[in-house]
Amino acid sequence: MGVRFGTNPIAWSNDDLRSLGGATPLETCLREAKQAGFEGIELGHKFPREAPALKAALAPSGLDLVSGWYSCALLERDAAAEIQAMQPHLDLLKAMGCKVLIIAETSNAIHGAQERPVSTRPHLPAGGWAAFGRRMDEVGRHVGKAGLKLVYHHHMGTIVESTEDIDAFMAATGPDVYLLLDTGHATFAGADPVALAHRYRDRIAHVHCKDIRRDVLSRIRLADKSFLDAVVAGTFTVPGDGCVDFTAVLSELPGYAGWLVVEAEQDPEKANPLKYATMGAANLKRFAAAAGLA
Repeated sequence: MGVRFGTNPIAWSNDDLRSLGGATPLETCLREAKQAGFEGIELGHKFPREAPALKAALAPSGLDLVSGWYSCALLERDAAAEIQAMQPHLDLLKAMGCKVLIIAETSNAIHGAQERPVSTRPHLPAGGWAAFGRRMDEVGRHVGKAGLKLVYHHHMGTIVESTEDIDAFMAATGPDVYLLLDTGHATFAGADPVALAHRYRDRIAHVHCKDIRRDVLSRIRLADKSFLDAVVAGTFTVPGDGCVDFTAVLSELPGYAGWLVVEAEQDPEKANPLKYATMGAANLKRFAAAAGLA
């Protein structure tokens, strides 16, 4: 089975800054995602969270559910408590036929705070990775028993952001925990997504494909702005519209057969979602073909 191409509704309606695309109906998002050339879509805050209603919402577009983000708090509670809190989300994804569950530690994250510069994000002390990893492993085993893979999303404004963070996290976790490679977050954090793909190819089970406008990123870094300021300014864009070498990234993932998801949050008033989704889908398919994945 080859790769599949999906998208995230964040281009139509932003989850962290809900004033962006707040008036856009879910039906518009689903119809345009299909029109743009995608096979599936990830969850957003406007989606029903019960399987029968979600299946009914997706049916007119024919889109599959790819997966959905889960915010964990393993720095504050043990794995058993996390598993209990996560169970409804896991049950929904399993009922929808998803293969991965996206997770990120957000108990002390700042990506949703527009007043917090990215430079003030939290850091996990070197001695904290082992305990965090053990808890994540236990959650990963539980998700695996349900037939899904737990994929960890490194993300700006969180404890797993930089190359060093990702390396520490991967070293602290075992084979029940996989990596979600996000090309945009890696580039924003100063990491090399090509090198990450090469180093962790055997544990990458999900890929978010977002591009970076280098000039905008430079201005955001110089002014020490927040993650949400970066989104509004247009730091992120769809594959092929920025500086990320997607063919090189995907060439480091021989045999990858999961989803490639365009997740490029922008202000929909500045970047028409259908226009950019169509561009992103076409470019990503071309890059995947050049890399031998499609």
